[in-house]
Amino acid sequence: MSEPVRYALDRGVATITLDRPEAMNGLDLPTKEALLAAVRRAADDVEVRCVVLTGSGRAFCVGQDLKEHQRTLADPSTPPLDTVEQHYNPIVSTLVSMPKPVVAAVNGVAAGAGVSLALACDFRVMAEPAGFNLAFAGIALSCDTGSSWTLPRLVGRAKALELLYFPRTIASAEALSLGLVTTVVPADDLAGEVATLARRLADGPTVAYGAIRRSVEHAAGHSFDEALAFEAEMMALTGQTSDHRAAVSAFVEKRKPEFGGR
Repeated sequence: MSEPVRYALDRGVATITLDRPEAMNGLDLPTKEALLAAVRRAADDVEVRCVVLTGSGRAFCVGQDLKEHQRTLADPSTPPLDTVEQHYNPIVSTLVSMPKPVVAAVNGVAAGAGVSLALACDFRVMAEPAGFNLAFAGIALSCDTGSSWTLPRLVGRAKALELLYFPRTIASAEALSLGLVTTVVPADDLAGEVATLARRLADGPTVAYGAIRRSVEHAAGHSFDEALAFEAEMMALTGQTSDHRAAVSAFVEKRKPEFGGR
């Protein structure tokens, strides 16, 4: 039996691929456990300077595997939704907090927690046939995997509630106009577009990118003065890096800097 999640590292780019195409990359227990292990591996590996999350086949990820969930609901001895705390929360928390950029290559439909995973990434590159569906209310559930935090920050509270209350497929063009995705490309161009972006990020100042991620997240839940104080901490951190010293020298010498991610 093949693994439900593939992990590959190439010149600083870790690609995590959900690989259950026959189930549209639905998240059953083995897939959730493998995905959590993969994102933690990428977060902890200092050789990883950019992470790409994608799916195989015609879907990015349709969220929870509902066939498995139906079996769980039928078992009175099993809490039906403890998977949120056991799997979804740590997966998305790791995606949001890792000190390196994360790109979602949305190759096909994303629904429910699949959308939430994409929204947790810094960049979302979507193939034209793909779409988003925040399907939670359609099965009488609340939203999870961080979408209550990420979605309003992208589209505003009112639009977020509309999309969550009344689930529908948001086609790629609308997703782009709403700011849900960074760019939309023809399906045949997705791999090349993502590879170019990932290469640019992996060749960049990794510590600075991580500090920027942390600063933006911190500012979302703190006062202006607290945000300034945290910015100062991150500037002190990045100001001590080899990349900063090398970049200053390159600027003075009027040449392009080369970053080592340190």
